[in-house]
Amino acid sequence: MAASLTVWKFPSADGADQAIGTLEELQREKLIAVHDGAIVKWPEGAKKPKTQQLHSLTGAGALGGAFWGLLFGLLFFVPLLGAAVGAGIGALTGSLADVGIDDGFIARAKEKITPGTSALFVLTSDATLDRVHERFAGQQAELLSTNLSHEQEAKLREVFAA
Repeated sequence: MAASLTVWKFPSADGADQAIGTLEELQREKLIAVHDGAIVKWPEGAKKPKTQQLHSLTGAGALGGAFWGLLFGLLFFVPLLGAAVGAGIGALTGSLADVGIDDGFIARAKEKITPGTSALFVLTSDATLDRVHERFAGQQAELLSTNLSHEQEAKLREVFAA
């Protein structure tokens, strides 16, 4: 089971909500296995996005709240924290890079997820890609993705197990 962390960006603040329904159907039909996920909704005019872990799809989730908190902190809030805190976060971001989430991934996601958009972040495996692609057709989703090896996924779970 090779896991993939994918980010689907939508051109509206509620697009990710619609995608969750599609993902739930795919999972029920065993066309994808969802291990963890979270959504970001950034309504037009809001200073920062709202984030939420997808407990409905994953139960407790493989990665947990610490992972999503760190990732979303890096994406949306770090510039506000200042250099002193930023230095401490540097060590944690090294852990993310070790598991396939590098500066390029962070930069692409930051650039794409802006006010008036939403995004679905999901850790999946066993996807029947043609069927998944077919189901998301027409939803105007833009895909950014990082594929994680078995070793990277194990390391990711280990890093955020606490």
